Amino acid sequence: MIEKPAESALLTDLYELTMLQAYFARQMNATAVFELFMRKLPDNRHFLMAAGLEQAIDYLTTLRFDEVELAWLRTCGRFDHAFIDSLRDFRFTGEVDAMPEGTVFFANEPILRITAPLREAQFVESRLMNLMHLQTLVASKAARCVLAAPGKRLIDFGLRRAHGAEAGLLSARASYIAGFDGTATTLAAPRFGIPVFGTMAHSFVQVHDSENAAFAAYARVFPDNTTLLIDTYDTSIAARHVVALAHELETEGRSIIAVRIDSGDLAATARSVRRTLDDGGCQKISIVASGNLDEYALRQLALDEAPIDAFGVGTRMNTSADAPYLDCAYKIEEYAGQPKRKLSPGKETWPGRKQVFRIFDTSGKIAGDTLALEGDRFPGEPLLKPVMHAGKLLQPLPSLDEIRSHVRQQLASLPAALQSLDAAPPFQATVSASLQELAQKIDSQMAAYAHARNT
Repeated sequence: MIEKPAESALLTDLYELTMLQAYFARQMNATAVFELFMRKLPDNRHFLMAAGLEQAIDYLTTLRFDEVELAWLRTCGRFDHAFIDSLRDFRFTGEVDAMPEGTVFFANEPILRITAPLREAQFVESRLMNLMHLQTLVASKAARCVLAAPGKRLIDFGLRRAHGAEAGLLSARASYIAGFDGTATTLAAPRFGIPVFGTMAHSFVQVHDSENAAFAAYARVFPDNTTLLIDTYDTSIAARHVVALAHELETEGRSIIAVRIDSGDLAATARSVRRTLDDGGCQKISIVASGNLDEYALRQLALDEAPIDAFGVGTRMNTSADAPYLDCAYKIEEYAGQPKRKLSPGKETWPGRKQVFRIFDTSGKIAGDTLALEGDRFPGEPLLKPVMHAGKLLQPLPSLDEIRSHVRQQLASLPAALQSLDAAPPFQATVSASLQELAQKIDSQMAAYAHARNT
């Protein structure tokens, strides 16, 4: 039995294995270059944020076929034994170049490049896409929430409706690097060092004889971290209970940190609760709100000047509800030193190893990107950085705090139109003349080859 499915080499598409056997049979294993990119941005996105590189590198450095997996491959009847035996020593020995996590990017810009023997570069496709796609999707959505609620504390509440355990955990990481302050997903603390937050359940209130009793019990169990959920019954009455309890606790040297509302008209409810708290001398108690929030709801609450200090953002962020997938691709761009180009309608690729050069205006805003061949030299910062060589890390990956700092710089560099949630002209990288010429050359060669075969 495979005990840790998420770590298994068999967590891949079957065609990665059939490709490996076909390459093995034909003794094809020259150096290949694959690039991971997004063909286009969703209609309601002006930028994306690269995320998931750490997990991708973990996968590459630990990739192995164990005896249980090899035994299954032998019994499944699809592969010959010589090929299966060759997998015993299968490792990733190649190079990785990537945009640092938290980097803002746009359509057709590679965020990851794999240079490795063909079999290795081909096999890692599915899991790399799986890891990078999820966190990029969530980080991009979370970054929009951060831009929509400046100065507010944001907490990931999405585990219970995430699409599986790994998705919930990695969503906590992706939202944190994008600028969230923490998560309710407990495992994210020991796994990633992310701050965790929690309040109380409606059921805790319901199993007590009265709301008063529930609040008092919870406050005495957690005297240093009391946040009370006040919308189980009548929120206005509950707010008055909180005021009375707060004064009672003061005599014991204790305090209530916050109240949380999770339903109804959040702006109107928060204003009512704020008045009750302030009139009762509880100005220091903050208000936390949750309930199907996303960047659009956060923006509206800001426009309404709702007196809310922190937000729990879950389902719509963790599933990226309005754009639940990205049109990502992992395509071969070079093999055995020869550039390659895909010509499928609507899925054409630019050939060769590429680099993205970014320039900024005098105010530090992004002024333009150039998609060019790796060997080209253009003004600006090259975004793809060396990460691995010969299957080994070149230097330690950045900490989450370092990634968060990079994200703040990246979001600050976005022009106002790209920060906005409203419609804006799409940002397109300029394709260098040399890259266009290479594509035209390959097109001509392929047309000539097709003509020769048909005559």
